[in-house]
Amino acid sequence: MGSDTQEAGFEGLKVMVIDDSKTIRRTAETLLKKAGCDVVTATDGFEALSKITDQEPDIIFVDIMMPRLDGYQTCALIKHNQVFKKTPVIMLSSKDGLFDKARGRIVGSEQYLTKPFTKDELLGAIRRHVRVETVE
Repeated sequence: MGSDTQEAGFEGLKVMVIDDSKTIRRTAETLLKKAGCDVVTATDGFEALSKITDQEPDIIFVDIMMPRLDGYQTCALIKHNQVFKKTPVIMLSSKDGLFDKARGRIVGSEQYLTKPFTKDELLGAIRRHVRVETVE
């Protein structure tokens, strides 16, 4: 059976969370680590881009509103990179706007989550876009 704390199939998945809010980063990191994911965080797009190359995450959650390089620009740069263009990018926003969702799609993001997000929403997004091995 294994431990009850970890969700099946999330062990060893590398998840990146890019957000300039320490609270959001910490919340996401806690939820994801409890599920067994390896979590890499970055405070903005520039930091994220240098870490992506080293860490090669399986999925990336990126906040839209960030200083210097916003979520749209960060997502576009990830999607224009031959190595990482297939990496799923999930946009995070405190606004639930149609325009934001459309713009997220234009830059190539796979999904859009509104903050504050729940554990189920985070894990659901990972389940939807990353091949999660379910071990019986």
